[in-house]
Amino acid sequence: MKRVVTFGELMLRLAPNGYYRFFQNDQMQATFGGGEANVAVSLANYGLDSVYVTKLPKHAIGQGAVNSLRAFGVDTSKIVRGGDRVGIYYLEKGASQRGSVCIYDRANSAIALASKEDFDWDSIFEGADWFHFTGITPALGKNVAEICVEACKAAKARGVKISCDLNYRGKLWTRAEAREAMTELCKYVDVCISNEEDAKDVFGIEAEGTDIYGGKLNHEGYKSVAKQLKEKFGFEKVAITLRSSISASDNDWAGMLYDGENYCFSKSYHLHIVDRVGGGDSFGGGLIYALLSGKSTQEAIEFAVAASALKHSIEGDYNRVSVAEVEKLAGGDGSGRVQR
Repeated sequence: MKRVVTFGELMLRLAPNGYYRFFQNDQMQATFGGGEANVAVSLANYGLDSVYVTKLPKHAIGQGAVNSLRAFGVDTSKIVRGGDRVGIYYLEKGASQRGSVCIYDRANSAIALASKEDFDWDSIFEGADWFHFTGITPALGKNVAEICVEACKAAKARGVKISCDLNYRGKLWTRAEAREAMTELCKYVDVCISNEEDAKDVFGIEAEGTDIYGGKLNHEGYKSVAKQLKEKFGFEKVAITLRSSISASDNDWAGMLYDGENYCFSKSYHLHIVDRVGGGDSFGGGLIYALLSGKSTQEAIEFAVAASALKHSIEGDYNRVSVAEVEKLAGGDGSGRVQR
């Protein structure tokens, strides 16, 4: 069984019921989520040996976060316990022409205050085949960025494949800070995952002839982006998610995977969105599974996009789908008919 390690911050998610605005009533749903944790859950659901690494407090909220992963079979044995805070994010889901709103309350969380000495990467990567992190994690602080570098070095020393989702978050750091840190980290990355904005925000690489707000995507422009990223860092593969935002409720969704020779585009899905948070992470989880399973470039991008399309129909950060469900959709059955 393939073993995948992911590293990042697991947060408490507080969200009004349904599509209510903040404090439209006096209730909020409490769940957990975070980029790399979402990937870990997807991989566990697909039957891989999925290991999640972070730092969480020993108190009841920290334990609740750990338990949320254990429920899906994620290996939590490498999680470091300590610190005082679990990071929080507040989510108001958008609908129609009203966009979603995300407010962070994650300063001084346990992982944000972690040190390099907290993590024994040689032990963590024992028997590992793959390591995944996102650009959100080094954005938590220079200390965490240094931990990411240490992790990448240890993974490389063991011959572990490394993937990174650029995931630029302007609320966490500046473009200049992101470029400096990610330029160093991307030296170790084998598979880069990006979207229509991240390559521009982090590295200034932009797809020409594309209007992400007007629903116009230029395939040739994204080929250029992928090629430039590969040439800059020597990535083995570059995956780009392609989202056309018609409204907060309706998007067109597809993806491209470049392997150095072939530019493979997936079929496009029209999504009526239930919850889009974690959509990119479910793409990453699907892509990692597909590549570790030996799927071709075209098969891998079809699986990743189908996995993410299904996630948009599921409440919460975690993608609660199986390989069979993803393959059914990737194979062309998107009818949504009742299964009896």
